[in-house]
Amino acid sequence: MNTTPPELAQRSLDWMQQCTTLFVDAMAVLSDLELRASSELPGWSKAHVVAHVGFNARALQRLVRWARTGERHPMYASPAQREAEIAEGATWSGDRLRSLVRRGAVDLATGLESLDDSAWRAEVVTAQGRTVRADQIPWLRTREVSVHAIDLSSGVTFRLLPEGVCEAIVDDVVVRRAGLRRDPWLTLLSSNGRSWTIPGADPEPDEPAVVTGDLADLARWLTGRGAGGLVTSNGDTPPVLTPWL
Repeated sequence: MNTTPPELAQRSLDWMQQCTTLFVDAMAVLSDLELRASSELPGWSKAHVVAHVGFNARALQRLVRWARTGERHPMYASPAQREAEIAEGATWSGDRLRSLVRRGAVDLATGLESLDDSAWRAEVVTAQGRTVRADQIPWLRTREVSVHAIDLSSGVTFRLLPEGVCEAIVDDVVVRRAGLRRDPWLTLLSSNGRSWTIPGADPEPDEPAVVTGDLADLARWLTGRGAGGLVTSNGDTPPVLTPWL
């Protein structure tokens, strides 16, 4: 049995480890009182963010089990279950929350290590209802811990993420927004020479708005965390985007 992850998954596994460390370190410096303060996410305290990341590891472990066994194990029984466990976790002590995250990270990494070639190719369904191969699970986790480390406002920024993660976030979010077609028609230009197009909701203007910046600034804006550092072709502030998840 070959348990060597495919190349795509291995890259994300490396990122997952690095970004988990960023999240754990960002979480560790917060006192219990600071955990009750507001996060960068409207309506959520920092404790809500930590609880979400902790329970997300458990949810992704269910997808790992699904891939390994072939038996359906959804991430959550329902959206209400997800919301309820986050709300409950947000009331826990800091020590209990930190333990939830650390234990979940270890268990998820261990579960992923157990997957063989067949399991990595197995299809599972995300909480948003998307069917993906199991080799996408490490990326799903990387995205969670990297973006939410920033939401804790304790020193992590998009510029501190591992090389390639911001670009992968931009790729990911552009695909999602293009499918939703709820935002203006946009062309994104990165300082590294890459470009992306997001089709807009009808009716479209004569030409797209062009937004230029580096990958960290584009990733921050596309995930709804501010438009600082970006330049538009008409000199306006980049538009406020709709939720993408």
